[in-house]
Amino acid sequence: MSPPTTKQFKALFDPRGVVVAGASTHPGKFGFVSLHNLLASGYEGRVFATNRDGAEILGVQSVAEVSDLPDGQIDLVFVCTPAAANVDLLRQCAAKGITAAFVTSAGYAEAGDEGAAAQAELVAVAEELGILLAGPNGQGVVSTPSSLYAQIVAPNPPPGSIGVASQSGNLVSTFLNLSRHSGVGISRAVSAGNAAAVGIADYLNFYAEDPATSVGLAYVEGVADGRAFFEAAKAVTARLPLVILKGGATAEGARAAASHTGSLASDDRVFGGAMAQAGVVRAANVEEAFEAAATFATQPLPTGNQVVVMTTAGGWGVVAADAIHHSNLELLPLPAGLLAQIDTKLPPRWSRNNPVDLAGGETRDTIPEVMEMIASHPEVNAIVYLGLGIQSNQARMMREGGYFPDHGLDRIVSYHERQDQRFATAAAEISASTGKPILTATELAVADSANPGPAAVRASGRLCYPSANRAVVALGHLWRYARFCQRRS
Repeated sequence: MSPPTTKQFKALFDPRGVVVAGASTHPGKFGFVSLHNLLASGYEGRVFATNRDGAEILGVQSVAEVSDLPDGQIDLVFVCTPAAANVDLLRQCAAKGITAAFVTSAGYAEAGDEGAAAQAELVAVAEELGILLAGPNGQGVVSTPSSLYAQIVAPNPPPGSIGVASQSGNLVSTFLNLSRHSGVGISRAVSAGNAAAVGIADYLNFYAEDPATSVGLAYVEGVADGRAFFEAAKAVTARLPLVILKGGATAEGARAAASHTGSLASDDRVFGGAMAQAGVVRAANVEEAFEAAATFATQPLPTGNQVVVMTTAGGWGVVAADAIHHSNLELLPLPAGLLAQIDTKLPPRWSRNNPVDLAGGETRDTIPEVMEMIASHPEVNAIVYLGLGIQSNQARMMREGGYFPDHGLDRIVSYHERQDQRFATAAAEISASTGKPILTATELAVADSANPGPAAVRASGRLCYPSANRAVVALGHLWRYARFCQRRS
């Protein structure tokens, strides 16, 4: 089978026009939902639909057959018809110049021997016709550069540079939900389904060449050709960071994978070793996978593993120090010159060590000033910043406490909220100016995401980590890939 071409991938992700085959008037049917999501997302290309009754659906006048549609105006067919109808459907599509098909239909390899035979026929016909076949048994395709949200479920993520490819549609939804929550956006996302003709490696290879994508994020359950996947992964990591979450790592998970997409999960130890050699960042769970990808998408690569923890209170710093001890990172003993610099900004009770515990001694400009001192030091490779949002948390209590805005509360509330916004903005600006990663972590990222601190981190385009531990794990992945790049070069 020949690999998909760039032109075919452009038809999938940036089509001039889309037809929903099997559109429905029933709002509970996939044929309705997918048309709705496509139209509601602001896709600017032409939208067509087929429906056996020729009904008007959401303002789109459908036709009974693809053969009734105009020639040369449609690049992508989004297939919601039963499996038995799809071979004939592809032939009609090819006659209209359609070169990509996303097939949501189930009943293929995941359904047993008969389904496997039907899948093989569908693949052979697509190959014969020159149609890129995504799926079957897939959930949808997203392309934010084209405002394309062709999916049988929500959500639509914000634009960004993470390219997602997954053998599970639900995992695509999870990553898109995390994108919406964090504000770190997606460039492309595709549910590979059974990956009958186009596999995860094919999508990742396209992402590596895609100007809109800076990091690949994949969920895989089974790898049919381990050597080919290894070579593909190695080629991808030579061009961009690649984060993989592997399902079926246990015997129980492998059995679930077989019934889910018809995949045979590979030996996990062999897979893990091969991915490490290829420079792939392997995540242990969903949250870690997305946060690693979001970190690659928003932070510069470190040149070393010497980290300074900067915290507004001691306990957070202790926890971060423990996490660093168990990682591939190191706490940098504060150089004498840097310690002396910090001494000029903090009272004598500060920790005088790393973690840099400000000990409540900060004034209006202390946090940005000390952060810049630390980041500018040549021995510092990265900063983990803890404690953002404390002032705004108190401000929220004052707003809700029944005494606001009297007693001077209006002024202090406004001051606290402005300060946290300044600190978040400063972290992003100092990181950009020094070329060093600065990761901001606070539980308020999830406990109160409207807090002006985490909200300002999101506004800066960066991820606000829910804990010091998760920030350290993400930074460890950043350093792991940076070392891979150093060794390769």
